[in-house]
Order: sequence, then structure tokens, then C-alpha cells
Amino acid sequence: MKVMKTTGEEEIKMNIVLYSKENCQECERIKALLYHLNIDYLEYKLEVNYTQNQFFSEFGSDATYPQITVDHRHIGKMKDFLNYLKEKNII
Repeated sequence: MKVMKTTGEEEIKMNIVLYSKENCQECERIKALLYHLNIDYLEYKLEVNYTQNQFFSEFGSDATYPQITVDHRHIGKMKDFLNYLKEKNII
């Protein structure tokens, strides 16, 4: 869990989980953004921590990479996560 400051200087605690795979540009972009924002996250990688079938079972057969959860709540793909961060005034 990471304590971070928003632009309004209020503290927000988030538990972020990133579901990624190798050779995924959007996965790398999200990781770079989280690093830049100094936000800790837990990363699960395809074929290391889960199978493709488990991924589809969890997120649906049309899910793309990466998928992100915050505080055990499914946020979605990269675009959804960026919108979430904007709504929270983090970016």
C-alpha cells in the first residue's frame, strides 16, 4: 500500500495490482507512469503468476493488457486507469 499526495496535497492510500505480460507497450507505459508518480504497485505477469485462461476468467474473454485493480476493485485497461487517476486528481 502506498501513501501519496494528490495535487490538493491530501493523502490517498491505494493498493494497486497490475496484470501484465511480456512485450506489452501499454504495460510498460503504466509501469513508467507509476514509477514517475512514485506509486508502489504489485505486478502479476502472464505465465509467471497466472495463465491466459485465468486472466480471461477474471477479466472476461475480451480483456486486453494491462488490467489494473485498485483496492481490490477492477479499474480496467490503461485508458480506464488514466481516467481513474484524473478523477482522483493524481494526474
